[in-house]
Amino acid sequence: MKYLIAGLGNIGNEYENTRHNIGFEILDALAKASNVVFSDDRRAFKTEIKHKGRTLILIKPTTYMNLSGKAVSYWMQKEKIPLENVLVLADDLALPFGKIRIRAKGSDAGHNGIKNITETLGTPNYARLRFGIGNDFSKGQQINFVLGKWDIEEIEKLTERIEICIEAIKSFSVVGVHMAMNQFNNK
Repeated sequence: MKYLIAGLGNIGNEYENTRHNIGFEILDALAKASNVVFSDDRRAFKTEIKHKGRTLILIKPTTYMNLSGKAVSYWMQKEKIPLENVLVLADDLALPFGKIRIRAKGSDAGHNGIKNITETLGTPNYARLRFGIGNDFSKGQQINFVLGKWDIEEIEKLTERIEICIEAIKSFSVVGVHMAMNQFNNK
């Protein structure tokens, strides 16, 4: 069984270690823990891991955040992955820092990457893991906050929260989105 795990972010050094790139960071940690490396492939950096008889295809779209749907759609078709086996990892301003929320479907909540995936796939009915980045910014500073680097307090907790996300991804592939929601939404 194949699964597509798409971590959202933007390519380029200026976006490394920013809140908006948490999808990339989670997949980088998963790849490192699995002793695999990403290679530059069609519309994404791609690698794959095996977990309990399943193949997880990990992609970090190189299309930039606002066109993430191109990469997700391409790899779903190329690898013949059904919609129910897709999990998208993204940042979420509405959740406190480090809070994880898994959903089987939903709105884009103003997230341009999720919005583009929904438009490209023609449905909001795909699983997503949202990672809370908080909303500690002044009026008019949302973009600077989202594209800003993690602060010291966040960095101290980030590794632990990313480890939980990795476990949630593996759980999604083994027990499905609803059981993963029950396991991880309150951690």
